[in-house]
Amino acid sequence: MLFRESAASLANRTHLEGRLAELLAENFLHKHRHRPQPSEVRSWERSIPALTNALVEAGLGEVEVLVEYGLPLTSKRADVILAGVHPATGEPSYVVVELKQWSEAYPEDDDPLRCHVPSYPEPVLNPIEQVRGYCDYLVSFNGALEQVPESVAGVAYLHNATEFGVAGLRAVAEDDRGRMFTGDQRGAFLSYLRSRLAAKPGAEAADALLQGKIRPSKQLMTVAAEEVRNREQFVLLDEQRLAYETVMSAVRRARRANHKQVVVVAGGPGSGKSVIALSLLGDLYRRGVPALHATGSQSFTQTMRKVAGARKPEVQKLFRYFNSFMEAEPNDLDVLICDEAHRLRKTSANRYTRAALRTGRAQVTELMDAARVPVFLLDQHQVVRPGEMGTVEQIQEAAAEQGLECTVVELDSQFRCGGSDAYLSWVTSLLGLEGGRPAAWEPDGKVQLLTAETPHELEDFLASRRAQSYGARMSAGYCWKWTTKVTPSMSALPTDVVIGDWARPWNLYGDRALLGAPPAPLWATDPAGFGQVGCVYTAQGFEYDWSGVIMGPDLVWRTDRWVVDRSASKDPAFTKATPDEDVDRLVRNTYKVLLTRGMIGTIIYSTDAETREKLRSLIPPAL
Repeated sequence: MLFRESAASLANRTHLEGRLAELLAENFLHKHRHRPQPSEVRSWERSIPALTNALVEAGLGEVEVLVEYGLPLTSKRADVILAGVHPATGEPSYVVVELKQWSEAYPEDDDPLRCHVPSYPEPVLNPIEQVRGYCDYLVSFNGALEQVPESVAGVAYLHNATEFGVAGLRAVAEDDRGRMFTGDQRGAFLSYLRSRLAAKPGAEAADALLQGKIRPSKQLMTVAAEEVRNREQFVLLDEQRLAYETVMSAVRRARRANHKQVVVVAGGPGSGKSVIALSLLGDLYRRGVPALHATGSQSFTQTMRKVAGARKPEVQKLFRYFNSFMEAEPNDLDVLICDEAHRLRKTSANRYTRAALRTGRAQVTELMDAARVPVFLLDQHQVVRPGEMGTVEQIQEAAAEQGLECTVVELDSQFRCGGSDAYLSWVTSLLGLEGGRPAAWEPDGKVQLLTAETPHELEDFLASRRAQSYGARMSAGYCWKWTTKVTPSMSALPTDVVIGDWARPWNLYGDRALLGAPPAPLWATDPAGFGQVGCVYTAQGFEYDWSGVIMGPDLVWRTDRWVVDRSASKDPAFTKATPDEDVDRLVRNTYKVLLTRGMIGTIIYSTDAETREKLRSLIPPAL
């Protein structure tokens, strides 16, 4: 939250001092470590006074106004939440307000959930649905609202718009959590505010909301079964919902007019790509639309098969691999959802592929051919193996070569690492992935970051978190050889990861549980995975509450820069033919993946003394 004050005080501040936007910009810079966009500042200057003036005129000057309220466990923010007392019940009452400066907006392709705004280059989500999503999400994740979900209402206020200019948006149904008022309806908007808020102080209600216990995120795998088999479990916000609706719109067009369209959904770690994929698959499955989910990750696909298809074998068949479509009939599917598409390879052929199928055909082309609506969800910074090639540009080029329409939806928010944009920026700068330099970590209250002096300390800390019912995993760079031949005759797993007097096994190799350890694909999601050290290939695509990361000798700090030592890597994916610059990029990307798995926090240990000293200088000790 950037600012909190009563409506009357905020209105006076705006009228008398005229520096509300400047104050919010200062608070934003301090909180998020970067300056707000000019469009955001303009919105504060113009929209917040329109709202506070309406509140004062409605006699609601004592209502508490929470500006730019951060939704729990995500980087998304609601423009304003009004906190007060309900006039009928006397109980706390909250109104989530989405403020728009639009003067006009129209349904995109006759789809009112997606809006075309003349000044915007891309479609955006209908504000009625946007604010409804915020309300649903808030009730799902703020413990103060768990028993009183009816205390939350949502409204979009388009103070510059006329009814004529946005009439098409009203095709979306309105209810208590999603409704819309325009400048033409200012009187009705005042009446609405009075119906939800009494002319009484709202400070106590605001305190209760801000002090509400944040309930743990619905982790992807634990609700996958319900998502695919029965009903929607996730609330999709903003660009997530826009991506979902873009795909569903393309599906409708494909079925209506034999139309084919490629959709690309691009976003960083934890931006909700796999949540979108599961929501799409679940909805399409329930509607009887032919669709499949595919990845290049054995861990991810096997986990989805186990969790989502535990009791229904037909559900397991929905989850495939990228190389499963070499012989697919063109457009045999309506939808093919390609999750983790940054793991696309040049071709699907390998040494086991029979000669008749060794055509040299690109894997991305096979996937595009297989469905009327191929959907690619990816993060370009998660390419960690030589030969992986899934980027937005490559997919756009492949679509263009086939003369196909290609729509790209960018996800700019994220839900991992406590929703901390600052932490993701810090990791990117730490590793120099976008040209930045390592910077000191400034705690932001969303995610915890610690260093360990020994691997014993790292493991003991994670064990203490597990004792408090949190999930935890240890992972490491691929700097130790991996014993892949493990048999039931062994009394214990081979302890391959050896650091001084500390030794632990890698996660189990293969698809079978053994000696109390889960198979490799389930290491990240089975509680028994804690005793082993995961590698990037078993951690990628997953999340857990606490992440312990062991940085090996393949990436060390020397004086003023990172040095990648390819000789320290034991990853069989790196061969003599892999160029040094590729190894450098892929090793850094590996640690980016490992450092962004933790939902609540991350603890880091390096096997190198100078690197530990550098990390200590950047990460303040825990209080």
